Amino acid sequence: MRALLSGIHGHMGREVLALSGCRGVEIVAGVDLGASAECAVPVAKDFASAETNVDCILDFSHHAATEQLLAFATSNHIPLVLATTGQTEPEREAIRRASEQIPIFFAANYSLGIALLTELAKKVAKAMPEAEIEIVEAHHDRKLDAPSGTALALADAICEVRPHSAVVTGRSGHGKRTENEIGVHAIRLGNYAGMHEVLIGTQSQTITLKHEAHSRALFAEGAYAAAEYLAGKPAGLYTMQDLASF
Repeated sequence: MRALLSGIHGHMGREVLALSGCRGVEIVAGVDLGASAECAVPVAKDFASAETNVDCILDFSHHAATEQLLAFATSNHIPLVLATTGQTEPEREAIRRASEQIPIFFAANYSLGIALLTELAKKVAKAMPEAEIEIVEAHHDRKLDAPSGTALALADAICEVRPHSAVVTGRSGHGKRTENEIGVHAIRLGNYAGMHEVLIGTQSQTITLKHEAHSRALFAEGAYAAAEYLAGKPAGLYTMQDLASF
């Protein structure tokens, strides 16, 4: 399978390129709207001049490029693995509309472990409706969005089984937490690849669910697995839950 890598010069782009060939997916070209650098494959500075003879696009760029990326993918009928986070609600709506034309794999985190963590958190939150829930995430000091897309996705997943919950990002001031609050907290420090922890507790007990990434290669491997999964799929929006067959 031939793939185009968007955001090829970024931290994750370099991780993905280093694993070219994983699961039979080969990076044959790239796109990077930012700084240029030497690369093992041809790199276009915009989508207007990007390679179109590919079977899939892997995107690890910036959410500001969402409109251009979707226009390129849909006009050329190329399946898309969207691994960029931080999208605005209008950008998310554009992704949903584009998925009516092409298959799009969209996940806040491409780790199978995070998919498992999400399902476990939902099960515990449903089984313990009286428990309070807090989510803590930690990433490297270069990460731009806070809280992480994964932390917000975890909160959204818990809201599926607790529809009356209110997600609160950060905490300050005076006053106790509300009854239905799900607190989400972000730490930016050093070179963390990524840590997500869900604490679910009552006055008598606490269950702690935690996932820690040891290398960014983990997310690259997940993106390659998603690209392989999309092969031959009809238009639609796919997630890690589809890949993991939950």
